[in-house]
Amino acid sequence: MDKISNKPANPIGSTTQLVVASKGGDNEAFGALLEQYRGYLLMLAHRYLSERLRRRIDPSDIVQLTFLEAKRDLESFRGDTPAEFSGWLRGILKNNVATSVTRHITTQKRSLKREVEGDKPANNDSAGGGWITLLPGSSTSPSGAAIRDEATLALLEALHQLPETQAEAIRLRYMEGLTLAEIVERMGKSDTAVAGLLKRGLQKLRTTLKADTSPWF
Repeated sequence: MDKISNKPANPIGSTTQLVVASKGGDNEAFGALLEQYRGYLLMLAHRYLSERLRRRIDPSDIVQLTFLEAKRDLESFRGDTPAEFSGWLRGILKNNVATSVTRHITTQKRSLKREVEGDKPANNDSAGGGWITLLPGSSTSPSGAAIRDEATLALLEALHQLPETQAEAIRLRYMEGLTLAEIVERMGKSDTAVAGLLKRGLQKLRTTLKADTSPWF
């Protein structure tokens, strides 16, 4: 992946001045402006990716892709302030995270779906979470991809509202495709404890995602 060159911050410009200069076509100012947000975007990328996902999806790559897309789409930015620019970058980053996670989940989906269906004697999986494997918007059309990525991002944000142990159990089971036995070993908890974490976490997700309107259900 091409790298945007690292340039020192413009010594004569505040962040607001860098925003204005960047919109005026000053590439050096734009490079300095992006560098001011690198740490912030890395923090957000780490927040949205579990430790296991970060082994396969490099947060730095997500940030670099965000920078490249920001450079490409700068003309579409209509704000004038650092806060507006930060929000614009954050939106690009979140879309890139959602797309990357969706691609990762898709690679797990077929085998995991078979596993979940195989668990039906235990009340359709001990946690009733087979719905997570049914990604919405599976079409490769632009509209289908947009729906899919938006739904994935909504799921990620909902996971961050759960207690960490519940969120981690759900990530391991339905995003990473680990078996219950593997999760028990990874988390150092009993079968009953892991099943309870999955059940309570999925129940809270259903409430957060509003089953009557969310495409996950």
